[in-house]
Amino acid sequence: MAAHSSTSSIPRIVIIGGGAGGLGLATQLGHKLGRRQRAEIILVDKNRTHIWKPLLHEVATGSLDADLDGVVYSAHAVKHGYHFQLGTFEQLDSAAKQVTLAAITDAKGKVLLPQRQLSYDKLVIAIGSVSNDFGTPGVKDHCFFLDSHEQANRFHDHLLDSFTRVHQAHEQPIQQDDGQQQQLNIAIVGAGATGVELSAELYHVTEMLKVYGLSKMTADKLSIDLIEAGPRILPALPERISASARRELSKLGVNVRENTRIAEATSQGFVTDKGELIAANLMLWAAGVKAPDFIANLGGFELNRNNQIVVKPSLQSSVDDNIFVIGDCCACTQADGKLVPPRAQSAHQMAECVEQNLIKLLDGQPLQDYQYVDYGSLVNLSRFSTVGSLMGNLTKSSMFVEGKIARFMYISLYRMHQKSIHGGLKTFGLWLTEKMMRVVRPRMKLH
Repeated sequence: MAAHSSTSSIPRIVIIGGGAGGLGLATQLGHKLGRRQRAEIILVDKNRTHIWKPLLHEVATGSLDADLDGVVYSAHAVKHGYHFQLGTFEQLDSAAKQVTLAAITDAKGKVLLPQRQLSYDKLVIAIGSVSNDFGTPGVKDHCFFLDSHEQANRFHDHLLDSFTRVHQAHEQPIQQDDGQQQQLNIAIVGAGATGVELSAELYHVTEMLKVYGLSKMTADKLSIDLIEAGPRILPALPERISASARRELSKLGVNVRENTRIAEATSQGFVTDKGELIAANLMLWAAGVKAPDFIANLGGFELNRNNQIVVKPSLQSSVDDNIFVIGDCCACTQADGKLVPPRAQSAHQMAECVEQNLIKLLDGQPLQDYQYVDYGSLVNLSRFSTVGSLMGNLTKSSMFVEGKIARFMYISLYRMHQKSIHGGLKTFGLWLTEKMMRVVRPRMKLH
């Protein structure tokens, strides 16, 4: 199919990926360039809706309904001065300044839209990251992942089936030699923020089930193994946060297994490198992140071992100044030699830097270098607790927070994300709507 070319003389900026960084960037460029006809802004994503990735564990447990709380790209684009195209990034021709989007098919495989090319003047790659299974046998066949809201919804469906199985097994006892029908065993590999927050959220929703008719599926029927290969959970965060989170998880009943490496995943559970079987009905892999594998097939980019694209300080790719890279797929080295960590705050900051640099390019001004600022980290253990550190490297030492203050700060992060893509007035309206909806809809998604 012929390349989709711009119908005017204004430059075209194409953003691939509508995550925290990509959607925020498209929104701000739409306001500052799109509405003023200084540039055509196109956002491409393989999904129709956006969910803030740090909340995917709540989608997985049913605490958050992606169908109600998601941002519909096409509707959002109309209001914010950019265009949206549904599509999956497949190929790149940097010489011709074209990206190829894969054909779109329906559930039966019928082609709805053929493969197509999209031309650009400036390209921003913001395709995020996926879980890294490190080639562990059986993981792809037996484990769930939480890299997208589709995967979170898939886990949620199986979780509801498991809740129902245990509840009905207790209402109408089935003769079982091993008693597996009357217990729900969940094993989670990776004790970063996702694994830790999911463990706590699972206990929270289990306690709510009695309100919705599944009174036999109680917390004492739930067994969670949280598995970490390293010496402590939350390895990327300060040790005090890790220790506090571990105490809270232990109180809930989570079996925290540190210094435990997984050699294989089977239909019965995880097998450690020492041969121990950690039995599980549901298995989730949340260990490590990497950029999607297809990036290596694009060719031309300088990549690190995690498939991330190496960039200059301006966040332009190291091999093509017309291509910027932001978020988890970006390998940006800080002054101390360390890579910028794959966090939502990093993606937001990168988006702000690229926004300014694209405008500077249009105005013929020199570009600015990106400087990562660590504002701290927060881990939300559902309604049980929130722990974290604030200020990060803005002070000589970080400030440890927990409890209500930490919970307030955690919620504020999401509100700041909403404000960046909706504006202050609509964010307040969304908050008000959420409060009212709690009265008329269940506190968890049950379908």
